[in-house]
This record gives sequence, C-alpha cells and structure tokens, in this order.
Amino acid sequence: MNSFASLFRPAATLRAVVHRALHTEAAQTPSTTPGALALIRSQPSHYVVASVAGRKYLLAPRDLLTVPRLKDVRVGDVLALSQIHEVGSREYTMRGDSVIPPEKVRVSATVIEHTKGKMEVIFKKKRRKGYQKTITHKQTYTRLRIGPIDIVDQ
Repeated sequence: MNSFASLFRPAATLRAVVHRALHTEAAQTPSTTPGALALIRSQPSHYVVASVAGRKYLLAPRDLLTVPRLKDVRVGDVLALSQIHEVGSREYTMRGDSVIPPEKVRVSATVIEHTKGKMEVIFKKKRRKGYQKTITHKQTYTRLRIGPIDIVDQ
C-alpha cells in the first residue's frame, strides 16, 4: 500500500512546481512586431535561424559556418542573409510566417575561405568477377564568418 501511494507523490509535487512557475512568468507579451523586436533588442545576446545554401542553420554573431561550396562568391565578399526564419535572445523569440522581412533584421556573412574536406575513399567490388575500383574524393566547402545581428527600429 505504501509503495502504491509513493508512486503518486512525485506527480503532486511536480504539479505544484508547474503551478508556481506559471505565476512567476513575465507578463510581458507584445502584441505587435515592433514591440517584440524591441524586447529582443533589449536582451544582451541574439541568434537567428537562417537559410544558407538551401539549409537552415542556427547562427550567432562571430560564428564560423561551413557550407557546401558557393561558386559565385570570392574570398572577402560580404553576403547579406535574406532568408531569416527566426530571431531571438535568451528569453524571447520571434518566428516569421515563412521568413522575417529583411528590413526588420539584417545579418551579414563574410567569405573567409574556400576549402576541401577530408579525403573520402569509395571502394567498389563485384564478387568473383575480378572487378575492383577505388575512387577518392574531397568535398568542397565555403567558410563564412557571421557578422553582427542588427534588429532595425521601426
């Protein structure tokens, strides 16, 4: 009987903790986009979720990002990231419907280098036919340094 009653005791304490946490939450929920951006801007550190070369990445200022080779850029070029899906800080987050308009949040990335990955060895063989083939390959990459995240006042 005591072991059965002890199974329900942690759930009661958990419910009390959750109840207390609801009362201590900040009641600051903005109803407009400029209000939400002002709350995010007031926080010390920011991040964005942006699409670069067809993939989504979680980015912060001064991050070093390695993406598949971007053929039409040179070392030293500055790219403006236009497809920003989410911007946030430690306590607040704002997601776009699909993307956040570029006039609200600006993020730039500088091309640091074009490099190659490690050597990959592909070995092909067909049994009992004497066919063996070794193919080596290095994937090409572009490295980007993420610049500051500017949340524009409007």
